[in-house]
Amino acid sequence: MTSASVEQLTSHVAQMERRRRFYGGIFGLLFVILFFGSFVVAEDMNSGSFFHGLSQIFDYPSGVISESFEAGPAWFGMLVEYLPALVDTINMAAIGTLFGGCCALVLAFLASHNLNVWPPVIPVARRAMDIMRAFPDLILALFLIFILGASPVPAMIAIAFHTSGALGKLFAEVNENIDRGPLEGLTAGGATWFQRMRFGVIPQVLPNYVSYALLRFEINIRASAILGFVGAGGLGAELRKAISWSQGAETSALFILLFITVMLIDQMSAWLRRRLVGSTFLNTAA
Repeated sequence: MTSASVEQLTSHVAQMERRRRFYGGIFGLLFVILFFGSFVVAEDMNSGSFFHGLSQIFDYPSGVISESFEAGPAWFGMLVEYLPALVDTINMAAIGTLFGGCCALVLAFLASHNLNVWPPVIPVARRAMDIMRAFPDLILALFLIFILGASPVPAMIAIAFHTSGALGKLFAEVNENIDRGPLEGLTAGGATWFQRMRFGVIPQVLPNYVSYALLRFEINIRASAILGFVGAGGLGAELRKAISWSQGAETSALFILLFITVMLIDQMSAWLRRRLVGSTFLNTAA
């Protein structure tokens, strides 16, 4: 390549870079105009309450904290009082995660391209998981509560349905990133498909499966608390009552219980993952 060609190419690249910055600046300016313009429209629609309410954004949290301190030792009694509601929320999340995880496991193996599955089944399993993920658990729970009545059962069905699609997608991605060496060795030894999955795939994917399942369990606990607002019971129902009646101490106790539960699940997930990774490594080395 001659020096003239290099100079021409450098000039062309510099011109394209200037054009990119120009268009980027225009789009950035339009974004800023639309962003702040939407606040003006929202302010007009809310009769001037948006910016007025923005100045009071910390009033409610400060009131919750002050009422919690005013409650004194009685605040710790509230933690014990709301433990049954926490158990209900954990049960909803656990059952929904368990059934959803089992369904996700089946769908993930049917949706993986590298596991010698009958090819026509793969797109069917993937579209089924897409449909399951497309329905938010809150909307599905509202629909089921309208049909089945206000109880934890609609919440568990909604959580299991959404979990099947979400976990199935993650499990399938894990399956498609495995080392195929063990599968080829088992195939050469005459192993059946189920034996190849049991001894060639499961040991590789189990740590990630457990990690993703516990992460989903943590997400489902928060989802169960939200579903309690619409009639599923548990912490959500108590939290709705506390917020509606402006009970600051009770609200903070419920939030602390939810925070402790999520933190413990996160620690349990890390511990189980370390144990599984260690045992898998030792078995492989042996």
